[in-house]
This record gives sequence, C-alpha cells and structure tokens, in this order.
Amino acid sequence: MSDLSVQIREVSKRFGATTVLDRVSLDIRRGEFLSLLGPSGCGKTTLLRIIAGFEHADGGSVQIEGRDVGGQPAYARSTNMIFQHLALFPHMSVFENVAFGLRMKKVAGDSIAPRVRKVLDLVQLKGFDDRLPDQLSGGQKQRVAMARALVNDPAVLLLDEPLGALDLQLRIQLQAELRRLHKSLGSTFIFVTHDQVEAITMSDRIAVMNQGRIIQLGTPQEIYEQPRARFVANFVGHTNLFDGRASAPAGDGTCIVSIDEGRAQMRCAAPRDLQSATPVAVALRYEKVTIAPAEDRAVDASGFPGVVRERTYMGGFIRLSVATDWGREITADLPISESARSISEGARVMARWSPADATVLLE
Repeated sequence: MSDLSVQIREVSKRFGATTVLDRVSLDIRRGEFLSLLGPSGCGKTTLLRIIAGFEHADGGSVQIEGRDVGGQPAYARSTNMIFQHLALFPHMSVFENVAFGLRMKKVAGDSIAPRVRKVLDLVQLKGFDDRLPDQLSGGQKQRVAMARALVNDPAVLLLDEPLGALDLQLRIQLQAELRRLHKSLGSTFIFVTHDQVEAITMSDRIAVMNQGRIIQLGTPQEIYEQPRARFVANFVGHTNLFDGRASAPAGDGTCIVSIDEGRAQMRCAAPRDLQSATPVAVALRYEKVTIAPAEDRAVDASGFPGVVRERTYMGGFIRLSVATDWGREITADLPISESARSISEGARVMARWSPADATVLLE
C-alpha cells in the first residue's frame, strides 16, 4: 500500500477570466496533518473543494487512497468536510445531527447508536445526545460538526477554516483538540487556514499558497526558518525585508549584500547557487535582531547604527523600531529583560544580527 493518501497532479481551475488554481501538484502522506496556508483568494479553499468533489477541476487529476476520483461525486469519496459555517440542522438533536450521514448511507439501524456515541465520546460530548444546537456553546457546536464528519470514518478529513469564527481562547482550545483527534485517529487531515500561527502550531507540513500556486511546501520549522521566496518570508512571521545585490559567496559560507543603492551592507548566509551581483532580497526575522549598547558604534556588515524611533510593550516581548542613519527602518523583538526595559525612544543603539539568521532569497 502506498504511503500517499492524496495525490494531486497539475490541477487547474478557472472562474471566468480568473485563474484560481494554476497546475497545482501536491502529495499528501497517509496520516499527516497538512495545512494549506495563504491569503484570501489564493485558491486554497477551491483546492479543498476539488478534493472533496464539490468543485470540478478544469484540468489535472486527484487520487484518494490510490483511486482517481475525477468522476466520483462527493458522497462516493472517502472524505468528509468540516466548514467554517457549521450548517447543523437546528431541529435535530446532537445525536440525530451526527447520525444523519449514517442514515443517508443506509447503515444498519442497530449499528448507528454505538457509532454515534463512540464519536461523541471522542469529541468530549458524552451525554449531549438530546440537546438541540441552540442549546450549545460555539465550541460545543464545533465539536458536533467534528463528530458528524468523523462518524463515517473518512480516510481524509477536510477542514475549511473551521475555527475562524471562534474567539481566540476557544480557538486555541479547539486547535489542541484537533491535534489530539488527529493523533488518536491516524486519519489524514487537510486543513485550510489564513492564520500562520494556527498552521505552524498544528501541522506536520504546510503548503504556502499564493495566486493559485504552491510557493513552498515544508515542515513548520522549514517554512519559518528557511523561506525560499519573498512571499513566504513576508507572509509567515514578522520579517525585515531588504532588497539589494549579493556578492559571490565567501569561503566561510557568507556573502555581502549591498542594500539601499549601496548605502549599507549586510553579511548573510549565502545560498549554494548564488551568483555575484545577483539581485536578491534578504529576510531577517524581528526576533533575530539584537540591540547593542549605544557606545558600540563600530559599523560593520552585521550591524546598523541608528536611533530607536518607537518602543512598544507587546506582553511577552518588547518591539523596537530603529531608524538607521540613512533612513532605513529595522524592527527588533527583544525578550523581556532589564536591559530591554531600559532602552527608551530616542536612544542611540546598534541593531545587530548573526549572518546565519539573515536569509538570502532568490525569488
């Protein structure tokens, strides 16, 4: 048996003159939690709906569990979907909402109740059988939707921003519950979200999408720490971005990038295929910037002198916006400490970084 649960090959979709998916290919492993991450309109929900059978691709193919499902209706596929708008039947009890899919599939009547109660127990709704949806909290309604999707034992569970309408604390709680469910069931989960934190904390892998294409596929750590494109670096996390031209790599694996029309230079980790004088972008995460004392005035390729323009207390860290001597702004997120607390607006400082933390982007 293949270790792939879903295989997507060259899938395209257009709505009128707009290309929503542009020859997307993706292999999703059996039992993994994969997130489709991207801004509104990037094609992630359309791709999910094509996998589910609610939309038809204009080109390409989709295989689920080794079978081409191009001609199969949604009800015949080994998938189930949870939507942001739960669409629970308001006149049906929790039990009947969950049992509905089993009854539609004409499952034997004597096996329905055990299956419904087993899945209600799994989503921590034991004893809620007789309640109506309007007697439930938002989180409980979401659990009913999960139970309704899981009761048919799908090989692939599709989740279209199911937590988007919930408040922050409840969303965090249900994120943990979804991960617990995923680990206990061993099913393949495909999760659509525009929330980078949600994707990073929940996923085994993330496919970052933009304008109908997958820009980068990797683990959360790879996506965050090793972005391969400007869009990924800018969309995931908080990043200082600099445009410039790179020198040829030095023997120590670093290169010098000249930025802002030669006003400053940055020492960065050099990608293997870097050519001299190549136009590049440099991504430097806020938390990778350190602030040196004002008296450390030496200017080198791994630091910029400047003045703290703005200081913001962010709860778990302090964010500093530093205006360099030639007008460039660089942002640093500093852990709470006495030295960080002592830095005030207007202070003269050095913004520094390790070359290994400055990522050169060729796209």
